[in-house]
Amino acid sequence: MYQFNDQFNKSASQFIDAATAINRLALENAEKAFGLQLAAFEENANATFAFAGELVGVRDADGLKTAWPKGLQIARANAERSFGAAQEAFAGSLKAGEAIGSLTKAQFEQASSQVKAEVEKATKAASKASK
Repeated sequence: MYQFNDQFNKSASQFIDAATAINRLALENAEKAFGLQLAAFEENANATFAFAGELVGVRDADGLKTAWPKGLQIARANAERSFGAAQEAFAGSLKAGEAIGSLTKAQFEQASSQVKAEVEKATKAASKASK
């Protein structure tokens, strides 16, 4: 009975270690993605408000004609920045997913080899007892 409890405790400890590592990876990835998106949003907001400040100073149609291309340029830069941050966050999520997958695979392989070893041990013990 003690051997079963010891094996259960060892397996539970290994599972907890793997789950902790997986949660750490997922949390680090979420933190990085949130940071990327927040930085892009901050840059976009600063650029937009700076342009809005310039736009408020426009008093005639000619001023509006000169401000219009700058506004389009800022909108394009904002979109590119947001898209780049989203791509980088997605790439980080893929890497984190791969790392989580390899941890999970290693955990299953380790558990499988332990079960196989125990089955072989029990088979040998049963064959000795039958002789």
